[in-house]
Amino acid sequence: MNRPKPEPVQAVKQRRDAALLALIDGIPYAQYLGVRFDRRGDELTAVLPFNESLVGNPFLPAIHGGVTSAFLEITAIIELSWSLLWDEMEAGKLDPAAVDREHLPRLPKTIDFTVDYLRSGLPRDAYARARINRSGRRYASVHVEAWQDNRARLFAQATGHFLVPGRNNGG
Repeated sequence: MNRPKPEPVQAVKQRRDAALLALIDGIPYAQYLGVRFDRRGDELTAVLPFNESLVGNPFLPAIHGGVTSAFLEITAIIELSWSLLWDEMEAGKLDPAAVDREHLPRLPKTIDFTVDYLRSGLPRDAYARARINRSGRRYASVHVEAWQDNRARLFAQATGHFLVPGRNNGG
């Protein structure tokens, strides 16, 4: 019995990375802010590279609250979308190459999003990770935490609820 040769690991990794980049490209504001994601398997860490244009209060200086909120929401949306794609890719239902700029999945829609500003975002790179607390057929709940130099010293956190597209809800 001849079995097809497994695809090289590097090729699979490149296709998954390309699928993630296409997903991020689906959020123009993420591009504007310069948000990128570091992927290790199915785990994502969002990175917001510091830029002077992100400062809201030049006297502190501190990252603008709207930038912080957007960074957290983008992280939540990408984490939720990626987890749905990851499950389909792992199950063999979706070829990562099928996710490109022309064939993006519909992104979750924000129902509500609550941000806790714990301290000022300093003029340096910021990082965030999201955790899906619940993901059902119609809706998902996601928690996000953001830090800068020390993972244990958060500067903001958020909880959001999202309408999940394409799960028997007309999305």
